[in-house]
Amino acid sequence: MNISKDFDERAGHGRLFDRMVIRLSPQPDSAEDVRGFLQGLVTQDTSLVAPDRPLWAGLLTPQGKVLFDFILFADSDAPEDLLLDCEAAAAEALVKRLTLYRLRRKITMVPDNALGVYWAAGEMATGAPQGTPDSISKITSDPRLAALGQRWIAPKPAGDLSGDQDVAAAYHALRLSLGVTEGRNELGDGQILWLEANAAELNGVSFTKGCYVGQENTARMNWRSKISRYMVVVPLDQADEKRQRAIYPELGLSVEHRRVEDMKALNLPDWQAKALAGRA
Repeated sequence: MNISKDFDERAGHGRLFDRMVIRLSPQPDSAEDVRGFLQGLVTQDTSLVAPDRPLWAGLLTPQGKVLFDFILFADSDAPEDLLLDCEAAAAEALVKRLTLYRLRRKITMVPDNALGVYWAAGEMATGAPQGTPDSISKITSDPRLAALGQRWIAPKPAGDLSGDQDVAAAYHALRLSLGVTEGRNELGDGQILWLEANAAELNGVSFTKGCYVGQENTARMNWRSKISRYMVVVPLDQADEKRQRAIYPELGLSVEHRRVEDMKALNLPDWQAKALAGRA
């Protein structure tokens, strides 16, 4: 599965209109630890997030199933804050869920509408591609897979209300061609176990940090290598409707939740094929 050339040529970089930035920050005159708050909730070690090191993470059910996935960024201008690069359609629900855990902590959680999530196809660059704003996070490879291109957070230009749909289309075409799944349309709302979403293979979980919501079942599955299903992207002519989570007719692709034994005949991306071989 390869990204079609026309997508790459027409939209090499720009703002992803279907992503939103949520800012978590201590309230004025408080010494609340935002990283410590998230450390007990999400699958990643928040102490490792840095301006040059974003991390893909999940917020799970107590059973270890995915509620939300997002990329954690540090703000180089506000080191006490953390930024969540999440899908815009789920942003309100994500804030509500985090608010349930906040209790009396003096932490503000709001969409930062002045910022956007930016993406560029291709290898790492030393600066923002021409025509894009200066970033407040360093431009880095996508933390899941370097082949997904570059990603960063930056202020939106004046008048940029909607972003570029061609850029988002190009990003999703590349992502799916590489077999990477994300978001509620594909991972659902509490239906898929985090490790079934290829979280270990795509750097979405820390097995050395302390407890977080869903940690017990996630750690047990990893230790026992008891993962019998995975998310996979297949051509439509190989689709299994019973296992289908999402369909993209314009790309000729189907996102599915398949048993490992049903994946052996598929032409998997290298990262996934190697991971499955290692777990065999």
